[in-house]
Amino acid sequence: MNWQNGLQDYKHYLKIERGLSQNSIDNYEYDILKLIKYLDDNHISVSPLDITKDTVQPFVYEISKTINARSQSRLISGLRSFFGYLVFEEYRDTNPMDHIESPKIGRKLPDTLSVDDIDNLIDAIDLSKAEGERNRAILETLYSCGLRVSELTSLKLSDLYFEEGFIRVTGKGDKQRFVPIGPETQKYINIYRKEIRVHLPIQPEFKDTLFLNRRGRQLTRAMIFTIIKQLAVKINLNKNISPHTFRHSFATHLLENGADLRSIQMMLGHESITTTEIYMHLDRTHLKEVLMTYHPRK
Repeated sequence: MNWQNGLQDYKHYLKIERGLSQNSIDNYEYDILKLIKYLDDNHISVSPLDITKDTVQPFVYEISKTINARSQSRLISGLRSFFGYLVFEEYRDTNPMDHIESPKIGRKLPDTLSVDDIDNLIDAIDLSKAEGERNRAILETLYSCGLRVSELTSLKLSDLYFEEGFIRVTGKGDKQRFVPIGPETQKYINIYRKEIRVHLPIQPEFKDTLFLNRRGRQLTRAMIFTIIKQLAVKINLNKNISPHTFRHSFATHLLENGADLRSIQMMLGHESITTTEIYMHLDRTHLKEVLMTYHPRK
C-alpha cells in the first residue's frame, strides 16, 4: 500500500462508515498530506505500513515550529486516527502515534456577543438595499437557532416548518435535527422570501435553497463571514467575531436565562454533552444563582 491508496481508503472509511462531512474529511486529509510532503521533501522513502515513531517524531517537531499548540494537537490527533484505521483494518500491528504526546492546551472558551452587540449589528444592516433584508434574516437565524454556518447556507425552503415552529437542520455527518424557530425570526425570513428572493434569477439547482446571492445561487461560507465582518467594522465592534460567534452567543444566553444543558445540546446538535459543557465555564455567576435558587441548604 502506498500513501495515495491508503489515503483514498481512509477517506472512503470516514465518509461511509463514520458519516463525516466533507469539511471534516478534508481536514483529516490535509493532516496526512503534510506528513507526505515532509517525507518527500526529506527524501524519506517509507510506506504508511512501515513508518515508525522514529520517522514521525521529527516531523511533529519540525511542524511545531510553524503552527500553534492547538493546531499541533489537532494534527497529531488526525494522524493518530489515520494510523488507527490502518491498525483496525489489520494493515499494521501498531500505531506509530501512540507514544507521541500532544501539547498541553487549555480549553478555549468561545467568544460571545452581548444582546446589545447583536442588536447593534442587526440595526447596522442597510435595509434600503435588496440584500439587506436577506442579511437581517441570516443574522436573526444564526442567533435565534444557533446554526453552524454550513447549516445556514444549506438551509432549504423545504426545511421550514413554520406552522409547527421548527426548522429542519442538516448538521455534521448529514445528521438531521429539528430546531425551534420563533415568530420574530420567521417574520424576517418571510419578508426576505416574499419581497426579495422571489425577484432573483434563481438557478434551477438552487430552487429549494433559502438564502441566495444576487445571481440566484447558494451563498458561500466566506460570504457569510464577510457580511458579519463588515457589520462589525461599521459599528466599531472591537471583537474578533465570525458566524460561529452567533452560535456561541445563542448557547450562552440560553444557559444564562435558565435553559438546561441537555436541551441546549439537542438544539446545537452536539453528539456529546461534554462539548456543550464548555458553556458552563462562561458565566460562573449563573452557577451561583442556580445553587442559591435550587439547593435545599443554600
